[in-house]
Parts: sequence; C-alpha cells; structure tokens
Amino acid sequence: MTYISELVKPPQGPLRIASTPANLPFSLVIPTYNESKNVGKLVAHLVALLDNLLPDQYELIVVDDDSPDKTWEVAQKLTSHYPQLRVMRRQKERGLSSAVIRGWQVAQGEILGVIDADLQHPPETLKHMVNHVQDGADLSVASRHIEGGGVSDWSPLRRFLSRGAQMLGLLILPRVVGRVSDPMSGYFMVRRSAIAGHTLNPLGYKILLEVIGRGHVGDIAEVGYVFQERKAGESKVTWKQYVEYLGHLVRLRSQGRIARIRQKFPIGRFLRFGLVGLSGVFVDMAVLYLLSDPSTLAWGLTRSKIVAGEVAILNNFLWNDAWTFADISRSQQGWGARLKRFLKFNVVCLSGLVLNVLLLNLIFNVIFGQQYRYLANLIAIAVVTAWNFWMNLKLSWRVTQVKKTNSQEKS
Repeated sequence: MTYISELVKPPQGPLRIASTPANLPFSLVIPTYNESKNVGKLVAHLVALLDNLLPDQYELIVVDDDSPDKTWEVAQKLTSHYPQLRVMRRQKERGLSSAVIRGWQVAQGEILGVIDADLQHPPETLKHMVNHVQDGADLSVASRHIEGGGVSDWSPLRRFLSRGAQMLGLLILPRVVGRVSDPMSGYFMVRRSAIAGHTLNPLGYKILLEVIGRGHVGDIAEVGYVFQERKAGESKVTWKQYVEYLGHLVRLRSQGRIARIRQKFPIGRFLRFGLVGLSGVFVDMAVLYLLSDPSTLAWGLTRSKIVAGEVAILNNFLWNDAWTFADISRSQQGWGARLKRFLKFNVVCLSGLVLNVLLLNLIFNVIFGQQYRYLANLIAIAVVTAWNFWMNLKLSWRVTQVKKTNSQEKS
C-alpha cells in the first residue's frame, strides 16, 4: 500500500521567515497554478539531480493556489514515490510571491530556494547555485544577463520590456537593482539567516527585489542560465508584471513611507466622503441651474453659486454625519452637539466655497469661456473636494474624536 502525505497547512499572519534552527541544508519551493502537466516531470528531474547533490538533505515544497486543473492533487499523489516532497494547497490567498514566502515559512532548510514549475528554469543550474551558497554567499541568483545566460525565443518587444524595466530599476533603486544583473529573476536561493525576522511585502510575481531590499544580504553570486520556452500550459507573463515591478521599486524606494501614509490615511472614510460629495454635486448643479440659467431665474453666476454651494453643504453634512463619520457622531448625541459639528463643517466648507467661486470664475471667464459654465463648475468642485476632506479630517469630526479620547483618559 502506497502512502500519500497529508497536505501542509498554509501559514497565516505576516509574511515573515522564522529564524528557527534548520533541520535540513536545503528547501526548494515550487509555486504552481495550473501546472498539472509539468509538475510530475519537474519533480522527477529535481529528485534525480538533488539525490546526487544532497542525498537525504533536501526537501521540495509545492505550493499550489487551488488550481482549477488540480495541480495540488497531482503533486500530492507524487508524495507516495517521493518522500522528499511536501504539498500545500492555498484556498484563501493568491499570488506567486506570497506562495513562495508561505512555502519558506514551513520549510526546514537553511538554504531557501525557488524555481518555477513550468520547466523554463533548467534544474541543472541548481548545482552551481547551491555550491555558491555553501561557499559563503548569502544569495545565489540564476541570471539571463551574464555569460552563459540568455533567452531561447523571446520577441523583440519582450526583450525590450525586460531590459527597459532593468534600466528604470537602476534609476529608481540603484543600490538594490544594481546588485544583480537580472533583478526580475524568479530563480534563486537565499540563506535563511539573511531574511529571517524581516516582514516581506512583495508586489506582483517577483520577490527577488524584496529579498535584497529588506533582507540583510551580503555576498551575492550569479549563475548564467538560458530561459527556456514553455512546453505545456499557458504563459503567465503579461504587461501587468512590468507595472507591478515598477510599483515594487517605488515602494522599496519610499522605505515604508507610502505604507505609513496608507495606514494613517482613512481610505474607507475618504471614499464615503467622496460619494457624499458626489451627491452634493447633483444638488449643487440642480440649484445652480434653477438660479442662474437664462431660461429660469437668470441670477448672476456668483450669487447663484453661493446659494447652490450652501444648499450642497447642508446636504453633505447630513449624509456625512449619518454615514461617513457615524462612529463619532453616535457618541455625541443631541441637537446641540450636531449644531456644533455643522457649524465647524460649514466654516471649513465655506472656505472651500470661496476657493470654489474663485476657481469657477477663473476657469469660466479666462480658461474655457462662458459657454462652459457647468464644466467649469465641475472642475472647481473636484479640486475643492480634496480641500474639504483634508480640512474636515483635521478640524471637524476628527478633532472632536481626539477631545473625547483625552477626556476619557483624564477620567
């Protein structure tokens, strides 16, 4: 009777590698998605190679993102023939980069590696990569851009995009990208101690930049390899990979500043504020039409705008008080408290209204011309919305919330 290993339970929580003592010299993670036609061939090839290189001193970990073609099931059946193989099926997370890190989190090796399952990374290169790490390198990267490396059959466009991405990387993040010749390589291995204890936050498919940028990586070795064309399955390379790569560069360049801004900036509250503001646009536009259009009351533009803006402010306050800042307004019941909030909101928005009127007249009379009054009004509203949100965030409901917290602390 053949024994099939149980699936490995996916780790939860931060993407952080533990510094626990390793039980094996080497762990190789194979992230998969719809690779049922390739996974068996790759595992057989890897076992044949590593049994000679590191007999009984390695493990293979397939991390599958719940593939529709049941790659995880195919891989799990292989465990009856290959006891070195472990399989993880992820059903709540997606993404190649996080799959690699989740695999490393359950790995037992001192050296942690990754290889694609599509047979485009030649397993034979592993021998040289392992030797480099054993000789003292913290990171060993398989590169297409050094002697012995290359691509088998790439189109001119794909070659241009790959090289262009590297050049942009050197401009944006030279101290990280400049350390390797192939920063978009997905075939490498790293010493556990170089990344242990660091929370990784990869964006997109490639995590090599994350390892170099956030880890304590000393010596880096590179091994040339020829990127092979896929023989089965579908390619997963899209323009989105290059966009995510650039986004990753910017995030690493910011040294966490973008993440800190996102933590402090209330995105959900801003979206609600924006939706409320959109309702105010319709109120503003309707009142402006009724007051200023030549076919209705034909009031002057400035006077009409002031009235329309004040009606829109009242509309926006009622919705923001009941929805956007409901968690704060619920703690301050009564008409007196609501009136105070409205007065503060009104002062902030009236200052925005003055800015709105100035912008409207500038756009209406100078830039666009008098036949575009509604377009001019819409642009002015968009600019002032950002002003209103920021000022209200600092001076209206948020100030009340801070005062409430301080009074509670004193009591």
